[in-house]
Amino acid sequence: MAASYALPPLPRALTVFNHMLAQQPLTLVLKEKAFDDFDIKGLDGARWMHIEGKIASLHGRKKVFDHQGNHLFDIIKEHFHLHATFVCEDANQRQYMQVKSKFKLLGSEANATYTTATGHPVTLTMKGDWFDTSADIVDASSGAIVARIDRQFFNARELLLGHQTYHVTIAPGADIALVVAMCVCLDEKRNER
Repeated sequence: MAASYALPPLPRALTVFNHMLAQQPLTLVLKEKAFDDFDIKGLDGARWMHIEGKIASLHGRKKVFDHQGNHLFDIIKEHFHLHATFVCEDANQRQYMQVKSKFKLLGSEANATYTTATGHPVTLTMKGDWFDTSADIVDASSGAIVARIDRQFFNARELLLGHQTYHVTIAPGADIALVVAMCVCLDEKRNER
């Protein structure tokens, strides 16, 4: 069962995609499927998003779709960086967000930067534990928790197929699509090890 947290509303909306604004605390279940696809559903089983992985992509490109099947952006791994770096960009190569990992002796850390639909720059910091079974995403300017990620550790799907299941609780005022993208970037970074 998913861990659900009562996250308070953010001091200001941190959205790029206004229709993906979390109106209330929301817990989603991200299930990794074959070929790096992900199904994203609510605890009630309603579909929120879908991510399609590209099998033969040099950059590990993943296409992100909303609940109506609209393509929002692609998650792309950039090469030739000292630390793992991912970008979220549309078909016109307009970049929405960059996620860059940082070196830590224990655990993992990454910073995501983007500009909201209203023009405010945002930096989110994602810090995970040593086994990457959980991570918090925090707004660097306010210190507010934007989301909390929990990974089911050693479930049958992981042992047999190597597929992860994540539970992500998102605070009201956060961009659901960008939080999901950060979770997928965490999974990609974890898979590199």
